[in-house]
Amino acid sequence: MRFKVMLATIAGALLAQVAAAQTPAPAAPPAPDPQNILYLDLSTGGRVAIQLRPDKAPNSVERIKVLTRRGFYDGLTFHRVIEGFMAQTGDPKGTGEGGSDLPDLKAEFNDMPHVRGEMAMARAQSEDSANSQFFIMLSPNLRLDGKYSPIGRVVSGMAYVDAIERGEPPANPSRILRASLASDGIAPPPVAAAPAGPPQDAPAATAPAASAQAAPVANGAARADAAKIAPEPAAQRVGAAAKTARRKR
Repeated sequence: MRFKVMLATIAGALLAQVAAAQTPAPAAPPAPDPQNILYLDLSTGGRVAIQLRPDKAPNSVERIKVLTRRGFYDGLTFHRVIEGFMAQTGDPKGTGEGGSDLPDLKAEFNDMPHVRGEMAMARAQSEDSANSQFFIMLSPNLRLDGKYSPIGRVVSGMAYVDAIERGEPPANPSRILRASLASDGIAPPPVAAAPAGPPQDAPAATAPAASAQAAPVANGAARADAAKIAPEPAAQRVGAAAKTARRKR
């Protein structure tokens, strides 16, 4: 009997190894391509480099690139920045209600996690309402996966993102001085000393989810009026809904 049990155990282990060998490994990020490296020169003192992922969100990445080459993002503020959560920008109105003259995009949910440094498209209540606004995660929050469209990740300069002024809106908002693509060969502005920040520039893909839950604003206005929003901590839903109501008035 013991011999049969041992044989069964060994056979099970061998089958598990075969199955593991046949399971495809997660696809590695593509090699850096200057056409898909977004530079954000920030008023916080330096350049942030973001590797865009057209293999994951081709339409959203193309939108960011088109608007970048138009100069659309130059001078825009980070109008909504929540400590330990995310920093949002891309609204020419600076209120969360603006966008470009281009049509809204279909959602491109994918398997990239919302870890620290992840860049994703902000939207209104409808999943298919992303346009020009995006947010960068300051801390991981995997509860957002499958609800927003990640399009890339910070690969250098995260300290300048960490230094963005907090607030909804901030009293003295930080700005994108200039956005460009690496392939355009635009030199960065004079480099200031990097602000003190976490020791790792790039986010850890295995970081745990943040404890605060997140969800879109439930009581937004009609889509034409609604602010393009990144998700927000559950504790702040009521306050955000009240602010949305004040905006409508």
